[in-house]
Amino acid sequence: MKIYNTLTKRKEEFVPIEEGKVRMYVCGPTVYNLIHIGNARPMIVFDTVRRYMEHKGLQVNYVSNFTDVDDKIIKKAQEEGVDSSVISARYIEECRRDMQAMNVRPATVHPLATQEIDGMIEMIGVLIQKGHAYVAQDGTVYFRTRSFPQYGKLSHKNLDDLRAGSRSLLVSGEDQKEDGLDFVLWKPKKEGEPYWESPWCQGRPGWHIECSVMSKRYLGEQIDIHAGGEDLIFPHHENEIAQSEAANGKPFAKYWMHNAFLNIDNKKMSKSLGNFFTVRDIAGKYDLQILRFFMLSAHYRSPLNFSDELMETAKNGYERIVTSVGNLKFLEEKAPIGPMTQEERELLKQAEGFEASFDQAMDDDFNTADAISAIFQLVKFANTYGKEGRTRAFLEALRRKITALADICGLIVEKQDEALDPEVSRLIQERAQAKKEKDFARADAIRDELLARGIALKDTREGVKVERVQARRSEDA
Repeated sequence: MKIYNTLTKRKEEFVPIEEGKVRMYVCGPTVYNLIHIGNARPMIVFDTVRRYMEHKGLQVNYVSNFTDVDDKIIKKAQEEGVDSSVISARYIEECRRDMQAMNVRPATVHPLATQEIDGMIEMIGVLIQKGHAYVAQDGTVYFRTRSFPQYGKLSHKNLDDLRAGSRSLLVSGEDQKEDGLDFVLWKPKKEGEPYWESPWCQGRPGWHIECSVMSKRYLGEQIDIHAGGEDLIFPHHENEIAQSEAANGKPFAKYWMHNAFLNIDNKKMSKSLGNFFTVRDIAGKYDLQILRFFMLSAHYRSPLNFSDELMETAKNGYERIVTSVGNLKFLEEKAPIGPMTQEERELLKQAEGFEASFDQAMDDDFNTADAISAIFQLVKFANTYGKEGRTRAFLEALRRKITALADICGLIVEKQDEALDPEVSRLIQERAQAKKEKDFARADAIRDELLARGIALKDTREGVKVERVQARRSEDA
């Protein structure tokens, strides 16, 4: 298994620090509103990475935080006249709902920044003691960036170049800094804001320190993988490295993984441009499994463009897999029970080649685009050879192969829908009998009745195939 490491700018063989175990930290959202589809990409991507590693027999300790104290949370709380904890609790719950709808599994631990303040104060104290941080006159604590000679090694930025044009690091109280590159570890409270007691002042932590502390607490001083969106490389992840390695005296993360940006109709997503979409917005138009399929249709390090046209393409692709699995399930119900034929056993051996192609794609820096292509090849194979007259064991084996690969991608392709209801199955059988007796009027009437329920029947050489479509009235069919 090879991973592209942002730190070294090359693909590297993945060798965990502890054999058979993976310690993985993924930066989570700041919970002041519903998550947007940009937030969804790393959630889906790194959930899939975790699933594949578990498929390969690795035990993954997966930690992803919620930032529940932040300027944006405080601002929203003030606008609504409530405590900031009300806002963060509300949107953590909404985020969990969206994650579940996208089939993103809960992390092993979802730590909250507000519950880790003591650890942050402790680490800041260590940094001060070691000379890597200092306290300004008003109680603000800054990290002394030049005390960490390797600063810039992740983003591959030069310190002097950063000093010349690093407006992203400048904050109020700039005149208190020893150096313009120094960043905040702890800041004094402001009127109406939540605060905690510290040795330096009543206040709250800076953003960067929380991930260093939570990663250390739940995964240890050294971790295998640290991941997130590429917008976090600088300054957030760069600052995490500086804090963690300066405090702990050890390399922080062995592999750094970053997903590329998501654009909307080839433009950066922005509320001002009117192209800002929450996951909930998309859920109003599409099953979020289609959003997941769309996110995985490109390599995670490639920029991804979102549009209605591309979502429709993703919908067709996803439903192609769902339909194939549904057809196999339908054929299984009436297939003869017994051992597979020699031909069927040989066909299954051929199908194993598609599984090997899937693994090969995923082993190459989690190339989900090629992995999904392998699933489509298996679907095509199943559509060709999974037909009436095959044994139930063979049909079931084909179905399980497709669903197993889809499950690694977090795609739910085996639906319990109307096509499996006893009443629908009875109508399909009645239609088959009507056709056999040349009662085509009755057969057409049953077809139209099923179409009104959103079930389309297609007569093929391999038998009747069932597809889920939008329900409509029979006179419109």
